[in-house]
Amino acid sequence: MAPELARQADGSGRSPRLKLWPLAIFVVLALLFAFALRSGDPAKLPSALIGKPVPQLSFAALDGLMEGTRPVPGFAAAELVAGKVTVVNFWASWCVPCVQEHPMLGLITQKTGTPIFGVNYKDQTSQARRFLGRYGNPFAAVGVDADGRGAIEWGVYGMPETFIINGKGEIVYKHVGPLSAESLETRILPAIRAAAAH
Repeated sequence: MAPELARQADGSGRSPRLKLWPLAIFVVLALLFAFALRSGDPAKLPSALIGKPVPQLSFAALDGLMEGTRPVPGFAAAELVAGKVTVVNFWASWCVPCVQEHPMLGLITQKTGTPIFGVNYKDQTSQARRFLGRYGNPFAAVGVDADGRGAIEWGVYGMPETFIINGKGEIVYKHVGPLSAESLETRILPAIRAAAAH
């Protein structure tokens, strides 16, 4: 069949080959993205917030969470602009990698004295309290992001994620995925020390 007849046969006036281009481009881009994620380090995913002030949000306290006889507070962005380095960690009780990284969070404060502010993401209050009761509470404050809007403002890809904030309240480092002993020593602690030096 002549090319002109083939174009008329499908009723679009376009060659069938031209119809496949958008699909082919989509498949190639999807494969490149998947390859980049599998072969790369997810902690190196870009963040538009690096070097920018923390989002101006407040996180209400996790209801019923106590430290001895004292309720553990939530926190606001103003507390991250206190002239000292802070760490913000997004986590959830249903997140298996959050269990894996949990011991590393305590080591951050132990090794640097840096306070960690936890954000409990889309979780059940009782489950979140049970998680911290079982694994320990490394957080100076625990806020709740029940609807996930806070995570969107912070540019969170998934649980867990950790942010380092300098004394001016600017995000200077973002770690996507669970912290490990290796990432703690080679990335997190050096980033905290660098933020404290400026």
